[in-house]
Amino acid sequence: MKMSLLKPFSKLPGLNTANILLVESEEQFQQNLADTLVEETAVTVNVRLAKSLPLPMENEESRPRIDLVVFIINLTSELSFRSAEASLKYLDPGYFLGKVCFMVTNARNASVPTERLDAVRKLAASLHCPLLFAEDQTPDGVTNAAERLLTILKVAAGLVPMATALYLSNLTRCTLPPDIDQPSFD
Repeated sequence: MKMSLLKPFSKLPGLNTANILLVESEEQFQQNLADTLVEETAVTVNVRLAKSLPLPMENEESRPRIDLVVFIINLTSELSFRSAEASLKYLDPGYFLGKVCFMVTNARNASVPTERLDAVRKLAASLHCPLLFAEDQTPDGVTNAAERLLTILKVAAGLVPMATALYLSNLTRCTLPPDIDQPSFD
């Protein structure tokens, strides 16, 4: 089966439409988030779901232009992080100009190794992408996560006058403190 490199500008945008691709290896939070995103009424939001990239080539012609790619990473799962990391190579470099973000769940979980959160932060910072934290266990948490994604999605889709995805990503990108590689004294 042939796989394709996802390109941000290979298709024309839809009128008053935004398309988002949610990538999550475990699909726990993905469906709840998708259901909340499509409730948006100001614009038409189309949500595509994937466990990982690359996407199969057979649907490439009918696939809409993807305005924003969101990698959902469950911090309690090493597989979730590795899957997101491996999927990045199937994105055209043009996506990293404001059309990719990372969303992390379970950051408050005490069993999460701090090294995994640091690895996600380093990944997001190295790609100049926003890193969002989401509460996936409550309906309010899912709603808040969807609202934050919609804000970024509308800009990435070109639906916000005088704002571009690159400009927004410069304002919201993840940065690292200079001492991130220093041992912590917790």
